[in-house]
Amino acid sequence: MRLQMLHRNLLQPAVLCCILAVGVHSCPQSCKKCSGPENDQCEECRAGWTLHNNTCVDVDECDTERGVCPANSYCFNTEGSFKCRDCDSACAGCMGSGPARCRKCSAGYKLSGSKCVDIDECSDRVLACHDLDEICTNTVGSFYCECAKGFIRKDGACLKKQQPSVQVKGLFEDIQDDEVEVLQQMFFGVVLCALATLAAKGDMVYTSLFMGAVAAMAGYWLSDRGDRLLDNFLKGG
Repeated sequence: MRLQMLHRNLLQPAVLCCILAVGVHSCPQSCKKCSGPENDQCEECRAGWTLHNNTCVDVDECDTERGVCPANSYCFNTEGSFKCRDCDSACAGCMGSGPARCRKCSAGYKLSGSKCVDIDECSDRVLACHDLDEICTNTVGSFYCECAKGFIRKDGACLKKQQPSVQVKGLFEDIQDDEVEVLQQMFFGVVLCALATLAAKGDMVYTSLFMGAVAAMAGYWLSDRGDRLLDNFLKGG
């Protein structure tokens, strides 16, 4: 019995709350006070809106002093408020987005028709790089100079790179041992030829030198042959 009484006591407030909730209406987002849920039933508007024929209309802050934005930015209206957005990089001050809404062109840009466009500082009509050994490279709104191939920048100027010194080899620096032996034989042959020519004229001095040279060459040849034969004999044994 007590449990049934408790249920009745709780049910009555719950039903009353539902009835009140149905009777309560919410105002539109733009309304601060209203007489009904419709947009034309507003009595007072929130900030950023103005009342017109019981309807809250958005205030365009960009047409008023409230929409003042910092330099190089422009006002963009939103519902109940506004935003400040950056101007295009081509603009020095603007009235909206894009290079066609510039108040003035930024440095490195020029007005072409209704737009601010990039200046090609590297064109033939503009001498951007003063050094003859520099190469100009255009960028958006600017340019840069770099030294040509084979040059390096030093003290603000492009100087030709110093080539590493190449050591010149001597005439006989890289000659091989077998080539030395051939040259020696050729040299002794020339000497013997000269001595033989002089000895044929009957000069005793040159004749003696010729004979001595021949004997020396024969002795060298025989000793060299003898060493080879002995070496081969020992290896074969």
